[in-house]
Amino acid sequence: MQLADKVIIVTGGGNGIGRALCRRFAAEGAKAIVVADIDAAAARQVADEIRGEAMATDVSREDEVKRLVAQTIERHGAIDLFCSNAGIAITGDEQTSIDDWMRCWDVNVMAHVYAARAVLPSMFARGEGYLLQTVSAAGLLTHMQSATYAVTKHASLAFAEWLSVAYGDRGIKVSALCPQGVKTDMLFRSEDGLKNAKRAFLLDGALEPEQVADEVVKGIGDERFLILPHPEVAEYFRRKAGDYDRWLKGMRRLRKTEGQG
Repeated sequence: MQLADKVIIVTGGGNGIGRALCRRFAAEGAKAIVVADIDAAAARQVADEIRGEAMATDVSREDEVKRLVAQTIERHGAIDLFCSNAGIAITGDEQTSIDDWMRCWDVNVMAHVYAARAVLPSMFARGEGYLLQTVSAAGLLTHMQSATYAVTKHASLAFAEWLSVAYGDRGIKVSALCPQGVKTDMLFRSEDGLKNAKRAFLLDGALEPEQVADEVVKGIGDERFLILPHPEVAEYFRRKAGDYDRWLKGMRRLRKTEGQG
């Protein structure tokens, strides 16, 4: 898929990877870019910069995702690419409050479900459409400090896989973006004080959001399901699949090294 003259929605578009995607899509000549973010001011700032449109959207609320899709179709006639990019990270384990578990579930998983429910009917009617879901390398591997993040990212990857299997023959393309460390606010701090953890394993190889956006454009151009800005993630995934027990032992050692054991 080429991005020139396409109508694109990017959730979480006000900051980080989402902002970089909006800028990159504009450079590719997109016809219209809707910058959706719970932070209305951030969305407006990015939209003004790229001559796009801003819409304050809480992706954990299905009614707001429906409104985002409906208004975009009303203005532009179609949505070619929906980037379900918004996400949150909260440090958590089995004792984490149900409220925090559900916040992660709603944003990292159900937002993708709401987007699919809202946008797929119009894509089916046209016989084409593209869904990009920002997952994380944690969806393929794990996250040593956060069960809430690892579990919900695994689920979001599973949903992306299912969409591709179910609807690939109906003209729906799906890509899962699975970066490792990216230099965004989510890496350097989280709502739960994650910034105090030792995370050299992510920080050392962290990419700029613009580098991730470049890889997204390449991945969409090739219509690849897995977009891996950190190519080493593919090797880690192969090792995990090849010897699960050995991989688990290695992750336990790494967790101790990072001061989490």
